[in-house]
Amino acid sequence: MRSTPSETAKPPGSSDGTPAVRIAGITKYFGAHCALNDVSLDVAAGEVVVIIGPSGSGKSTLCRTINRLEAINSGQILIEGRPLPEEGKPLAALRAEVGMVFQSFNLFAHKTILENVALGPVRVRGLPRAEAERQALELLAAVGVKDQAAKMPAQLSGGQQQRAAIARALAMNPKIMLFDEPTSALDPEMVSGVLDVMRDLADRGMTMVVVTHEMGFARSAADRVVFMDGGRIIEEGVPEAFFAAPQSARARDFLSKVLQH
Repeated sequence: MRSTPSETAKPPGSSDGTPAVRIAGITKYFGAHCALNDVSLDVAAGEVVVIIGPSGSGKSTLCRTINRLEAINSGQILIEGRPLPEEGKPLAALRAEVGMVFQSFNLFAHKTILENVALGPVRVRGLPRAEAERQALELLAAVGVKDQAAKMPAQLSGGQQQRAAIARALAMNPKIMLFDEPTSALDPEMVSGVLDVMRDLADRGMTMVVVTHEMGFARSAADRVVFMDGGRIIEEGVPEAFFAAPQSARARDFLSKVLQH
C-alpha cells in the first residue's frame, strides 16, 4: 500500500500531468446493443472516482474495459499515457498493475486464503514463496482477516472473502484498483467492513475506480462522482455538489429514488 498522503489534499496526478487512466471516446457494443456510447473520462493519480447509475447504464462495462476484460469497438484507453495492450504478455503485465475486485469474490476454492493471496506474486512477479506468503499475511492483517489465512474460501463469510479478494489484488502492488460493485453480493451487515477497507485505501492515496450502489461511500470517499445512464456519462462532479444539487433531470430522478430508502 502507498504511504498516507497529506490529509489536506490527494495527489492531483503524475508530475507531468499525465492521467493514471485516460478513456477517450470509447464505444462498446454487445451485438446490436450499444453498452458504451462515446464515453470519455480521465482519472488522476491518487484520485477516487465513483461511478453510479441505474442497472444497465454501462458502469460495470466501463470499469471492465480499463483492464480489457471487455474489448472496446472504438476509441482509446491509456494507462499512465500508454495505450492499453490488446493481448499477450504486455496485457498480462498491465493487469498486474491494475488490480480488480469483482462482485463475486473469484477466490480459488481449492486453495487456502493465504495461498490465494500469495499465488500472483509467485507466478507473475517471480517472488520467492516465503516472501510472497510473508507479504500476504501482512495484507491479510491490513484488511482484518489474517486469522483466516489457513482456511478455505468456503469457510469464510462473504465479507471476509471479499476482504481477502482485496488483499489478493493488492498483493500485486497495483498502481490502480478497480472495484466492480464489490458489496452487492454481500449481506447488509457485511458491507461496512469491506467499505472500511476501501476507505482506508482511498485515504492512503490509491488510485481507484469504483462502481457501486453505496451512496454513503460515494459521498464520503469519492473525489469525484460520475453518473451514467444509457451508456453515457450524464454528469460528474465533486460529491458535495452532485448530491446537493445534481444538474441533470435524470440524476435528480435517480437520486430521489435511491436516497429515499
